[in-house]
Amino acid sequence: MDLNGDERSSNGVVGEAQRLKALYQYYLDQATPHVKYRWASLAGLLVLFMFRIVFSQGWYVVCYSLGIYLLSQFLGFLTPKFDVSLQQNEQNEELEAGEMTDEFRPFIRRLPEFKFWHNAIRATVLCFFLTFFSIFDIPVFWPILLIYFIVLFALTMRKQIKHMIKYKYVPLDIGKKKYTQK
Repeated sequence: MDLNGDERSSNGVVGEAQRLKALYQYYLDQATPHVKYRWASLAGLLVLFMFRIVFSQGWYVVCYSLGIYLLSQFLGFLTPKFDVSLQQNEQNEELEAGEMTDEFRPFIRRLPEFKFWHNAIRATVLCFFLTFFSIFDIPVFWPILLIYFIVLFALTMRKQIKHMIKYKYVPLDIGKKKYTQK
């Protein structure tokens, strides 16, 4: 029995997997600075996915699951990494002790923009792939899922916006001054 033949074939598989992983990472690194194109590609992929769902008239649970996952990722993107309410309590204690400093604290996201985009792309591709298998086409009355998702989205975003207003942070760059080199 020749163990070297089995060992070579397993090394070939592992080597090929490592090569594909390195190639995948290379393309991710190339896409990193192109924010607008990355998000446009995600939007295009989501449109293709929605066309697949609408025209096939199935896989509503897969679509709903993708929506819930993207909502949770979006909340991670909007939420600060450090709990603002705890920082507020620390500031109140410093104010009482007379140690209040006017230190600038930048907004650091719990989920960075690139990871949000990358997770959304991977989830969309996975869900698109799942629509090719009838086992994932669970019969369900889709308007209930749609209404439930809309209600869940509205309640969650209302809570998040109240939190942003209460602790006075803006997680988006819209309206913020941008400094450019002349």
